[in-house]
Amino acid sequence: MPINILMPALSPTMTEGNLARWLKNEGDAVKAGDVLAEIETDKATMEVEAVDEGTLAKILVPGGAQGVKVNDVIAILTEEGEDAGAVKAPAAKTPSSPLPGGSQEGGVQAQKPVASPPPSSPQRGESKKGDRIVASPLARRIAAQEGIDLGAVSGSGPNGRIVKADLEKAPKGAARPAAAPQAAPAPTVSGAAQFGEPAFELVPHTSMRKTIARRLQESKQFVPHFYLTVDCEIDRLLKVREEINAGAPKEGPGAYKVSVNDFVIKASALALLQVPNANASWSDDGLKMYKSADISVAVAIPGGLITPILRDAGKKRLSELSIEIKELAGRARQGKLKPEEYTGGSFSVSNLGMFGIKDFSAIINPPQACILAVGAGEERAVVRGGQLVVANVMTCTLSVDHRVVDGATGAEFLAAFKRFIEQPLAMLV
Repeated sequence: MPINILMPALSPTMTEGNLARWLKNEGDAVKAGDVLAEIETDKATMEVEAVDEGTLAKILVPGGAQGVKVNDVIAILTEEGEDAGAVKAPAAKTPSSPLPGGSQEGGVQAQKPVASPPPSSPQRGESKKGDRIVASPLARRIAAQEGIDLGAVSGSGPNGRIVKADLEKAPKGAARPAAAPQAAPAPTVSGAAQFGEPAFELVPHTSMRKTIARRLQESKQFVPHFYLTVDCEIDRLLKVREEINAGAPKEGPGAYKVSVNDFVIKASALALLQVPNANASWSDDGLKMYKSADISVAVAIPGGLITPILRDAGKKRLSELSIEIKELAGRARQGKLKPEEYTGGSFSVSNLGMFGIKDFSAIINPPQACILAVGAGEERAVVRGGQLVVANVMTCTLSVDHRVVDGATGAEFLAAFKRFIEQPLAMLV
């Protein structure tokens, strides 16, 4: 009996994804565990493995297709002895953003692989709409990281789309060939442009950007935020950090360099353990009181941000946290995190201090109830014992879901956090 291969849900929040490319062709034998395709989600690019054995009889959704709904049938697998040629496409939903060249068959976007375009067709990733480069999000990320000019790459995907495989043969830092002079098209003036809107280039939204926009809008719309701010003196912390790094191994697998952010993560986790009522989230059935401090750390990546999670951070040494977050952040920027490495978490930390930001307020990452926004440490005038002195001060602002955490509980958490930051040796015992 034919087996339907469905678009998988690779994270709890995933509703659709992009089918970047197939790693198997129609007619190929498939064993359990073989990698069938690469799927681009709103957070990362994941490999999809086969769970059954057989022959890949029919590919219903071609590589490069965007907006494929979760649980849509993307291919059909036949078992031994079955006639692959007799397989018909089952009824299923059509991907929301089908690529040109497909035909509707039984309600499924039954597209055949697009043949290489003739010489007169758009080349080097250029679509029929002009010089716009058509490339998958993964291909764009890789090109940006490795210095590859997408304009110098020929796309092998549907409609000349550039995919990851095309970049493997492309020279790094390739220069884009000069385009032949063309007559300027007649200007198209929109209603807004008539009133003096400046010229612009419309950049289509990626799946990640759409998801970020939706989740942040929902957070600000449905989560009642309030904010608490505290100033922490970090002179002792900076001295302890310097001493730790002076004795840390500089090379090899155990090498590390502790950052101020590592102290912030550790202090946040320990404060949550001391004030467990802040380590919670809202649900319609009741408050979820978490038993471990799993800290989500905001990491900027091309096109957005992602929050890899440090599980049970309160029980880990600073050196362990330093090594782990460096490794997670590196794989996050490469789009190689597993769903379980960025979903969940009980508390978030967002640090913009490295950009010189003094203080800011972050938007809560649902279903979590709190996120700590960390500013830059800077020299400021403070009063000690009636004397004006200079100290390194770091401003931290806690954004709180008032349905879960009241003002007194939030203040209690920040007081505990401040004690750990200003007495860093307490984090080492």
